[in-house]
Amino acid sequence: MKSKLVLFIVGFIVWSLLTWPLDFQHLVVGLMVAAFVAFITGDLFSRRPHTIRFAQVRGRPHHFGHITRYIWFCYYVPVFLWECLKANIDVALRVLNPKLPINPGIVKVKTTLKSDTGLTFLANSITLTPGTLCVDIDAEKGILYIHWIDVKTQDTDKATELIVSPFEKILKKIFE
Repeated sequence: MKSKLVLFIVGFIVWSLLTWPLDFQHLVVGLMVAAFVAFITGDLFSRRPHTIRFAQVRGRPHHFGHITRYIWFCYYVPVFLWECLKANIDVALRVLNPKLPINPGIVKVKTTLKSDTGLTFLANSITLTPGTLCVDIDAEKGILYIHWIDVKTQDTDKATELIVSPFEKILKKIFE
């Protein structure tokens, strides 16, 4: 219940700031939207990631309070943006080419990430990079199925190297 209340308050404040200057209609709609979002998604924020799965790693408490995780995240953002820029250019060149050189297909890639948050970040990073889309995740086996606009290889290891490796090493340092 506490997480729903916090989410409602934060949601309403954000709504109010985005619809500034405030008037009665915006406040009423903001209250309804914030209440709806808090009711539907409030339970998603009730667990604390540092107390769920990670007790100790290398003899130290393992949680999201380590400053190194945030430093690695700050490193991850430009790496992701660079990969996204390269993929945008690649897809744009394919679209502008009269022959439309695509070879679409679904490939299987492996990951060593185990945490739900890490897997979700990896899948979203792949999906947000144009030309690739994460279709399914088998978390137990560490396998992702990726729709790729130009399948360069069906070999799982080579596809993993091309699609997953730019993100996985960094995400492992952040979430594992």
